[in-house]
Amino acid sequence: MSLRLSCFLLTFALLGCGGLAAQNRVRTETIPPPAAPASPQPKREAPADAGPAVAPARPNPRAVNPPAGSPLEIIADLSRLPPPVARMRARILEAARSGDLTKVVSVMQSNETMPVFSRGADMNPTTYWKGSYPDSDGIEILAIMIEVLESPFVHVDAGTPQEMYVWPYFARTSLQALSPAQKVELFRIVTGSDYKEMQEVGTYMFYRLGIGPDGTWHFFVAGD
Repeated sequence: MSLRLSCFLLTFALLGCGGLAAQNRVRTETIPPPAAPASPQPKREAPADAGPAVAPARPNPRAVNPPAGSPLEIIADLSRLPPPVARMRARILEAARSGDLTKVVSVMQSNETMPVFSRGADMNPTTYWKGSYPDSDGIEILAIMIEVLESPFVHVDAGTPQEMYVWPYFARTSLQALSPAQKVELFRIVTGSDYKEMQEVGTYMFYRLGIGPDGTWHFFVAGD
């Protein structure tokens, strides 16, 4: 065999082995088809009868009445009195400061009915007061009336037929809850012995005065 043919055959054999080796090294992979796009989620809609969304309303503390059993507000600001109440209070004070019992009785008689002034069956305020305070011929009751009406007050039973402005506020306040300053106000009206007796009973027992929101004077009487 010639040298050229031998070289050709050797080259061909080497190329053939290399091609087979190359084929043996090829790795085959399965390529998955592209995933289908996700279908869009349906949009959640409000019911047809639903109104616009609003934030829950905050309770207005000024618009709600205090819960039952809570202490009444003690009021010293006379400008908070309804005009009819303020006028009646002023008329009573003017008559009491005159020192004339009959002038106070005239104010009482200006009502449709006589204000309650006694726990008994007394019919004449002047006679009753003179009998209760004989040493001053009844004038002492006028000083008490002034002290009562010049003290702070409370507004009770609002919105009911019993609605009233009541002086002094002690008539609707626990004596055990009084501060030292409030006790000073109390002792302008009652004595120490009166206060001791009231503590035993558990309530204010001296004079109180009530005027309705329409200006009607309802009572000026002692007791509970």
